[in-house]
Amino acid sequence: MADKNPFPGENNTGHIWDDNIRELNNPPPRWWMIAFWASIIWFIGYGVLYPMYPIGQEPTKGIMGWTQIKEYQEGVAEVEAVRAEYETQLKGMSAKEILADPGLADYTVASAKVLFGDNCAPCHGGGGQGGPGYPVLADDDWLFGGTIENIEQTISMGRKGIMTAHGKILSEAEIDSLSKAIVDGKPMSDPNFTNKGCIACHGMDGKGMAVLGSANLTDGIYRFVPEGDQTLLESVKYTIRHGVNDATDPKSREAVMPAFGDRLSQDDIKKLAVYVHKFGGGQ
Repeated sequence: MADKNPFPGENNTGHIWDDNIRELNNPPPRWWMIAFWASIIWFIGYGVLYPMYPIGQEPTKGIMGWTQIKEYQEGVAEVEAVRAEYETQLKGMSAKEILADPGLADYTVASAKVLFGDNCAPCHGGGGQGGPGYPVLADDDWLFGGTIENIEQTISMGRKGIMTAHGKILSEAEIDSLSKAIVDGKPMSDPNFTNKGCIACHGMDGKGMAVLGSANLTDGIYRFVPEGDQTLLESVKYTIRHGVNDATDPKSREAVMPAFGDRLSQDDIKKLAVYVHKFGGGQ
């Protein structure tokens, strides 16, 4: 092929296709060669300065002694130094005292955002708006009370409300009548409310008792919202019929808040209590 090269004097390899497509043998541009050798020098220099070459299970350390973990730890130390003043004050204060100090309260809300996101948001939503089957934290309706002390206790010890499945006590007609009265916000207007013992947990006025975690049946706020095509009336009937956390009824609604006292520090629990209270619904 080289003997029949139609481009004599040209620095090509003699490999020619389709009469004029050929492979040239020119050196790379000078700028490209400079960049090539510079990259090699940079590579070697980086390997000398920083961790790089694997030796067994560990890389070379590099003369700079830099590691990602070390940089991370230095960053954490800087943050902790800024937070130390506030954290020291928090340790000796109750959640109620923290709320009373605007500066500390603002710091606590800012520092508890991640805590809430990691531990609470999956059920209650990032803004306390609640999720399917989980309570709203941003309103002023609290089953176990909304004071800062109540909230702190709830986070620390958890909650498990119990409502008897009344399907074994009430007839369908009685359940229907009682449910309609509750949806109207006037549970006391139905004789079953008194006669069947509902007042024992929900009170004579139907507004519930925080000590028992029983719901206010007069405010139109419901712990369990209708699911799918279910109407509010049907949802209320279901709750009355099957109860809440009633072990004797396999269809009973489940409502359990886990205790965080064994997984979070007391300071973290105080922070979360302040954070939740600051949603606007705390009492």
